[in-house]
Amino acid sequence: MDFPTIHTNFWDAVIAIPIIILLTQLIKILFKPRAYLVPNIAVILGLFISIFISHRGQIATGIFMGFFYGYAAIGNFASLKTSVLTFRGEKQNSP
Repeated sequence: MDFPTIHTNFWDAVIAIPIIILLTQLIKILFKPRAYLVPNIAVILGLFISIFISHRGQIATGIFMGFFYGYAAIGNFASLKTSVLTFRGEKQNSP
């Protein structure tokens, strides 16, 4: 069995992941899905972008990288949200 050749490039980190975060937030605002569905939406968007845009013609690579795109977007959003909430909490608690 040959493993697919996977190239991580500028597209992955700088364009695809922020697009997934933005699309997920727009879907949250427009359609108000239940909270437990939001990570699934991010992964589905990651799979869609990876399979049909960034890794066209390479289905194994598209699926593999799609999960990375989706989960990277989830992790980045969670980290940003935690940082903002912590900053706001420290700002309110300072003398």
